[in-house]
This record gives sequence, C-alpha cells and structure tokens, in this order.
Amino acid sequence: MDNRWVMLSLLWLLYAAFGLTSRAMAPLVTPILSDLKLSYTQMGVILGSWQFAYILVALVAGTLIDRWGVRKSLMLGTVLIALSSALRYFPKGFEGMLGAMTLLGAGGSLISIGCPKAISLWFEGKSRGTVVGIYLTGSWIGGIVALTLTNSFVMPLTSYSWRATFFLYGVLTFVVSLLWWFLARESRAWTEKEDEGILEVFARLIRIRNVQVVIIMGLVTFTIIHGFNNWLPKILETNGLSPVSAGFTASIPLAAGLLPLLIVPPLIPPRLRGRFLSFSALLFLAALWLIMTSSGIIQLVGLTLFGATVIPLVSIQTLILMDTPEVGSRYMGSAGGIYFCISEIGGFTGPFIMGFLVDITGTFGASGFFLAAMSLTIFVLGLVLKAQTSERES
Repeated sequence: MDNRWVMLSLLWLLYAAFGLTSRAMAPLVTPILSDLKLSYTQMGVILGSWQFAYILVALVAGTLIDRWGVRKSLMLGTVLIALSSALRYFPKGFEGMLGAMTLLGAGGSLISIGCPKAISLWFEGKSRGTVVGIYLTGSWIGGIVALTLTNSFVMPLTSYSWRATFFLYGVLTFVVSLLWWFLARESRAWTEKEDEGILEVFARLIRIRNVQVVIIMGLVTFTIIHGFNNWLPKILETNGLSPVSAGFTASIPLAAGLLPLLIVPPLIPPRLRGRFLSFSALLFLAALWLIMTSSGIIQLVGLTLFGATVIPLVSIQTLILMDTPEVGSRYMGSAGGIYFCISEIGGFTGPFIMGFLVDITGTFGASGFFLAAMSLTIFVLGLVLKAQTSERES
C-alpha cells in the first residue's frame, strides 16, 4: 500500500481522537455544572481553556515540528491529549477541571499544526485540496461521535459517570497514539533545517499579506466555531430538548459539513478562495438567524446550513497558507503555528464571551448578535484577500 495513504489514514485517526476529546465536554456540560457547582462563566472559561494553553504552545510548536519532523511531534501531541481526557476523571472543582483541560491545548497544538505539515510533505498539487478535506473530516467525525454517543451510549456504559466517560476516551486516544508510533514514517521530503531563529521565521512570514489576512480570518472563524459548537447542546437544552436529544441535534452541523469538507476544497480555484469565504459568511448569517429565531424543521435547516458553510472554512484557509509560495512545505509548520496560535485566541474567547453574555443577560440572544458580527468580519476579509494561483492552474 502507498505510504502516503497509510499516513493519511493515521493522520485522520489522530484528528478524530482530537475531535472526540475536545468536543466530549459539550454534551456533559449539564452534569458537570451541577456536580462541580460551576457558574456559566466558569464553564465558559473551562471550555475555552485548552485553546488558551494552545496559544502559548503553538508558535514554538510550529518551529519544533519543522525541526523534529512530524512522527515524534504528533506522538507527543496525542499522548498529551490522552492524558487530558483521562485526568478529567479526578477534578473536585473548577481548578482541577481547568488544569486537565489545559493539557488538551498543548497536545492539540502539535496535532493541528503537525497534520498540515505532514500533508504538505507527502502530497502536492491538486491532490492537496482533496487530502486536506479528508483528514479534517476526522475531527468532525470525532465530534459527531462525542455528541451523539456520549449521553446515549457511553454514559449508560459507565453507569452515567461523566468521569469514567472521559477516562475511557483517554484510553482510546492512547491506543491511537501507539498505532501512530508503530506505523507512521517520516517523509523523504523532510530534512532537518538549519538553525533559524523563531523570531526570524515569524518576521518573514508575518510580512506576507495573505498570511496576515488568513491569520485574522482564522481568529474570527475559530471564535464562531468553538463558541457556537461548545454551547450548542446547552442552547438546545434551554429550548426544551433532553440531553440525549440535544446531543444528537447538535451533531447535525458536524454531519452536514462532512460532504462539503470533502468536495469544496478541491473544487474552489485558488483565485476564488477569498470570494468563496465571503459568500460562506453570508450563508452563515442566514443559518444563525434560522437557528436562534426558530424551532423544529426550520431550526434543523439552519443547523444543516451552518455546518455546510462554516466547517469548510478552515480547510480553505489552510490551503491558502500551504499554496503561498513564501510558505510552502518548508515553513508550513511555522506558518501553521502562527495561524493556529492566533486563531485559538478566538477559540478561547468565543466560549468565554458567550458564557459571560448568558450570565449578564439570562439568555443566548446576545450571543447570536456577537456571532453575527464575527461573520460580517469574515465577509470583509474575504474581499480583501489577494487572489492566488497554484501549480495546477499555471
């Protein structure tokens, strides 16, 4: 079997484990709030805490991946994610859960930065768009599993212990780390780079216009994705759904985004990526309005539209970085580090701001206006993005 597809399968598993452990908190918000006696603001901090840790690690992680190679880096990242999930068994209050979640950020930075680096080394040209879409589905499928099976299957299996549920997810993630370690290979295209300072690389990359625009766009995109997805089960529960029904319903955006994630990246020509991002932002506004102002079938349509339009955004932004000539495979780790570092500021602030707005207003209505403002920002940024060409168009 072609080593490229073995590597793609393993990268998919890593991302699925990351998606499972990072989204497993959302369907368990209600029992955790009760057992640990937390406020909505405190839970918002916990939901966003791993993104905050991610921010602190990401810049250094990108440069280290460029030097260490992806095999060792991604092994370390997966083990840290497994530990984060398993350690959620033990907290007695806010501080303990906060500490366990921060480990997820350290491991997650290595995974989400190392995977694009691996793709840039093992694949090139037109195949990149397809491959990026494939491996990113791992995260969303992991999220679907977390949302649909946590309350309906895993919690009954663990005698309705959210602590044992997290521990089980940690064991599964550790098994994935072993598969990676024994089956993964380093690309022949990778060679250890000369000793170049982190600040020197950062200064070179940050001067590139499209890198600047994509970084800001990533910040806003992650604010929307993490803020909305983390609170969606609770939003649905406040509208009268049971925890099990809310979990299944909250998985609709993830499921709806899988097919677009596979077909959109290779179909959008590089020169039209900015316009596509702007158009997607307008569709998200429509989806948000349907979700926040309706129920029943119309709300389900909104959730479907949300997933189909928002989920492919990160893949398009990743391809823009990957196809930027000044970045390429050589600096994709560092560029990915900068991108995800800044983006995860949104990943942290999104859940926090939404939780804070609920505490001061008593409803999720204000959060809807906040997300709408973020969407309009993506619309504007897509219009100012410089059109690209790629090898497959030249």
